[in-house]
Amino acid sequence: MHLKQLQTFVLVAELGSLSRAATTLDMAPSLVSRQVALLEAEWGDRLFERTGRGMALSDFGRRMLGEAKRVLDQVQRLESVAHESAGALTGTVHVGVLPSMSRPLLPRLIADIRTQAPGVRLHVVEGFSGHLDEALASGLLDMMVVNRYGAAAQRGEDVLATVQTFLTGRPGHAALSGPTVDFAALAGLPLVLPAMPNGMRSVLEQLSHKHGVALETVMEVDTASAMKDVAMSGHAFTLLPLMALGEELKAGTLGASRVVAPEIPRTIALSLSTHRPLSRAARFVATRLRQLASEVVKD
Repeated sequence: MHLKQLQTFVLVAELGSLSRAATTLDMAPSLVSRQVALLEAEWGDRLFERTGRGMALSDFGRRMLGEAKRVLDQVQRLESVAHESAGALTGTVHVGVLPSMSRPLLPRLIADIRTQAPGVRLHVVEGFSGHLDEALASGLLDMMVVNRYGAAAQRGEDVLATVQTFLTGRPGHAALSGPTVDFAALAGLPLVLPAMPNGMRSVLEQLSHKHGVALETVMEVDTASAMKDVAMSGHAFTLLPLMALGEELKAGTLGASRVVAPEIPRTIALSLSTHRPLSRAARFVATRLRQLASEVVKD
């Protein structure tokens, strides 16, 4: 078994075709087929079912794909350590980002990294805080930019900014007629919110019990874009920070009023992995994230 065989196996699985994998690898299809066949002979079972529509993973192939990817990832990390030891800033950095931060932050981040450290590659995962917390704890992420409610900083996280929460929906509704809206006015409004576990959902439940306000969650979704789409339809409202609404507010497709009495402040924090020591590339990206995220919130 050789690394080239593992790389070929993973590429064929991702592309679903020997010919497309051969084009990507700049190899003859027969050589790609031979690499797969050698691996199947080594492991003693078929990795693919050959169909008229291409290469479909067998049950055995599906089990082995994740293992092969993990081996290749470790090899990439080994190469990154070697390059760093030789003084080059390189390697893949795994970053988790909130949906509300991804659109304004990621274009700035990639432009910054391409200019200052072109050898660094970014792998970005977008998700709500609960999902990102799990990914960071399991070692899948090097760092994440997340929302926190209540206590400003937790577990040694870096506080980047504090922003307010806005009720948003289709313009023209009475609930959005002023610059602010009382929390009590949310009672009975149809809301589309992230699924639990989620920091926003937890703080809303606490405020609902404390102030005797019955909230009606009519839909749960896992992306901010879906929340905004439903809000733009006029069938429900959602709760987001202003920085997640810039383009829609400018275009007039969404209206927004800041929630008050009480306000719902959210802390934007940078959390670093304690699962393993950060590489030089990851430490550099963390430094740039601190600066760029603060600029995004300020803008």
